[in-house]
Amino acid sequence: MLMDRYQQAVDELLLKVRTTQRENIIKAGELVANAVENGGKIYLSSICHSIEMDLIYRGGGPIFYKKFDKDTTELKKGDVLFLSSVSGRTESVVNLAYDSVEKGITVIAFTSMEYAAAVDPVHPSGKKLYEIATLTLDNCAPAAEAMLEVEGIEARFAAASGVASNHIMWNLTCVAVEKMLKDGYTPGILKSANFPGGNDYNKTVIEPHYDEFGW
Repeated sequence: MLMDRYQQAVDELLLKVRTTQRENIIKAGELVANAVENGGKIYLSSICHSIEMDLIYRGGGPIFYKKFDKDTTELKKGDVLFLSSVSGRTESVVNLAYDSVEKGITVIAFTSMEYAAAVDPVHPSGKKLYEIATLTLDNCAPAAEAMLEVEGIEARFAAASGVASNHIMWNLTCVAVEKMLKDGYTPGILKSANFPGGNDYNKTVIEPHYDEFGW
């Protein structure tokens, strides 16, 4: 079945992520923890068609992740910005990364190194995302994104980057939370707002603590 082939492809993708990206995942988590502990904000721009929403203000997730809005967010030195371009050449993303790094912002990028190697840059600097970002996380997606050949369909099927990027985000969040606890900071972890008492806990405990301390 196609479903079985897809499951096998996902298993292989995540194994590749775990075996090749462990060091950078740890580095990314430590960058997040250090920023939060020192008063910085952690902003998530669009990651692989909005998987960032799996981490922003949701039950089981830390309150310190905030949505980046290019019109209203004011980045400052000490902040961390996550952004993503699977191909590594999306002009608006590369521009944002370039401008942010120039301002001293820590930029953590998601890209597919295989995809990036297969395309030309479009930024005036002649660089792709991984050549600009402070730290790059390879989501290990194949060039052109999709994982499977399906008989009777011209295009390849089943996008890889979202599955891998979400996996990476939660892994680096584990690193960040663990480091903060080790350093003496207890990050605010939200409860599900739809579970009894969850919303009240978030509003009366987690949000006020974050507003006061930033974590």
